[in-house]
Amino acid sequence: MAVAPHSLASQSALAVLREGGNAIEAMVAAAATIAVAYPHMNGIGGDSFWLVGLPGAGGTEVLGIDACGASAAAVRREDYAGKAAIPFRGGSAAITVAGTLSGWDQALALSRTRLGGRLPLSRLLADAIDGARHGVPVTVSQHRNSAAKQAELQGVAGFAETFLPGGQAPNVGSLFRQPRLAATFEQLARAGLDDFYRGELAHSLARDLQAVGSPLALDDLAAHRALLRQPLQLAHSAGTVYNMPPPTQGLVSLIILGIMDRLGVERFDHLGADYVHAAAESVKQAFGVRDGHITDPGCMTADPASFLQPAALDAMAARIAMDRAAAWGQGKGPADTIWMGVVDGQGNAVSMIQSIYHEFGSGVVLAESGVNWQNRGASFSLDPSHINTLAPRKKPFHTLNPAMALLKDGRTMVYGNMGGDGQPQSQSAVFTRCVVHGLDPQAAIEAPRWLLGRTWGQSSDSLKLESRFPAATVQELRARGHDVEMLGAFDETFGHAGCILRDAAGTCTGGFDPRSDGSVAAF
Repeated sequence: MAVAPHSLASQSALAVLREGGNAIEAMVAAAATIAVAYPHMNGIGGDSFWLVGLPGAGGTEVLGIDACGASAAAVRREDYAGKAAIPFRGGSAAITVAGTLSGWDQALALSRTRLGGRLPLSRLLADAIDGARHGVPVTVSQHRNSAAKQAELQGVAGFAETFLPGGQAPNVGSLFRQPRLAATFEQLARAGLDDFYRGELAHSLARDLQAVGSPLALDDLAAHRALLRQPLQLAHSAGTVYNMPPPTQGLVSLIILGIMDRLGVERFDHLGADYVHAAAESVKQAFGVRDGHITDPGCMTADPASFLQPAALDAMAARIAMDRAAAWGQGKGPADTIWMGVVDGQGNAVSMIQSIYHEFGSGVVLAESGVNWQNRGASFSLDPSHINTLAPRKKPFHTLNPAMALLKDGRTMVYGNMGGDGQPQSQSAVFTRCVVHGLDPQAAIEAPRWLLGRTWGQSSDSLKLESRFPAATVQELRARGHDVEMLGAFDETFGHAGCILRDAAGTCTGGFDPRSDGSVAAF
């Protein structure tokens, strides 16, 4: 089974599984396809993170892949003198290496050594090449985001000629072609994914990055490697939940679930005020940890796992008052992302997320390769005392965090969501509604969602609710002091979630998000 926020990506994964490919190979195919089909949300000019579950005689081993790029060696805070923050757009925002392809490469190495993977890279990239060359129908999401960002981005190098054919946002249903990107994928299929960092393509990227005013250089690309990481683990009453360590906010997602477990949310109606209040107050506690501690792991002074110890979670849960909302600060801001999951017939499971940060990243599209470069470096602070202050060869704080759980009843769960501050919140909704309240994945994902704070397309710090929540829930949350803001029934603000559950007998059930253009594909 495969799930993705664009149906073509799900189908790419399914085709690879049908040809005997494993979950990792299927995920690479899906990741390449969605980079073409959902270009406003992600691309090979961004970063990625993976959780891979490999069943064995001693149980399932869960491995993490950190494919986050660091800032340029030449970057300095002084480069932004007189600015309150790093710009979000243009060459001066394109300051971190794009790690996505290194993540694919590392995952395929695992596929070969651990799973006997045999499908050639040319096969895994074939759907992406075809879609980039011959065109993919424009979704409502792409059209809407292209139109919304046209005025802001049309002057950024390469953006208009790539994303505004004829000078306008492409119409829904029209074929969107990216011939330069097709040629880049063909080059990668011939030379290998490492060519992006240490080959002919790397030289092209470095030339074009310099031409648009980015501080990134060939040495920065050559220095980059994806890292195998030990995932963080939460001991939940229903099983063990996994997420990525810093620089991601995977710790935040696990803290929220740990606190909600202690608050006994199984007692609450998942559409009621007690449930949403417990979730929102748990988010505030977790964000406090995030904002005070999470950064490049090489710069952290606290052990992330210490916040997942029972005593630490007990203390955070004890600070929550169920009858009133606590005050809190500001969120981190918007982020555009895609999450996808694949589980194969042998039970190998992949939870993967890749992103270019804001819609269309930095907006820069490199002239030779057609690669849209991320603006993840804009999340650095220019305050020298800030935990995420900008420094050379430093990894930025990441909202990205794919999730996986090994449940006590023998089920394996992969799940995730896109959307900045909304990612850990929607993860908590999907997990608790599936595992604690017993909803099937599709029902859990379709159910009305909440979001405290900021995400892509939203800059307010209110508690946002979909309009499908009962009126009594809204009224009671306001009575407890929440600044409630009502949004649409299936509003894209709440992200594109997905989930696959595989039981001990090998049967999979899944859910995709109707707020997206996705699907679940299975055989």
